[in-house]
Amino acid sequence: MDLPSLTLLVAVGFAILGMGVAVAAARGLVTAHRERSLGELVAIDAGAPMTLRSDRYRLSGRPDVLRRLPDGRLVPVELKSRTAPPRGPPASHRVQVEAYCLLVEETTGAAPPFGIVRYGDGQEFRIPWTADARTEVLSVRASVGRRYDGRATPSPAKCARCAWRPVCDARAPSS
Repeated sequence: MDLPSLTLLVAVGFAILGMGVAVAAARGLVTAHRERSLGELVAIDAGAPMTLRSDRYRLSGRPDVLRRLPDGRLVPVELKSRTAPPRGPPASHRVQVEAYCLLVEETTGAAPPFGIVRYGDGQEFRIPWTADARTEVLSVRASVGRRYDGRATPSPAKCARCAWRPVCDARAPSS
């Protein structure tokens, strides 16, 4: 390989490396801007967790992140390591964030305007804290508190991997 070809190859390598650094820096700036728009960081589960409790609903939880909006209200943020589902957050993720909204309201006396679920690929969804959201989370809470009604359809394949198998009254018979 002659010297001009080697020089060109090195220059292209540095250009690609520089573009990668620029993209990473831009992502960092976008993330920092998004975080600032959500207000001040109040708590983070990994370092300074804040457990929220409601005696009335017999619930407690610790959101991954709590942010304080400029008007003083807290917003719970739930972090998911997976990529965002194409159709948006599944019901389980939505109800989890709604439960955190309920706990924030119960703990602080001020209802958050929304909660956030943020996925590993950077996509985030605002889950509005509305009367319908309250109804949904309280309905799930009520169903969890009811006695099991036996609707499960056990199968050897599902039951073999289930962590509850040793104590389950609906388990499939062993093969």
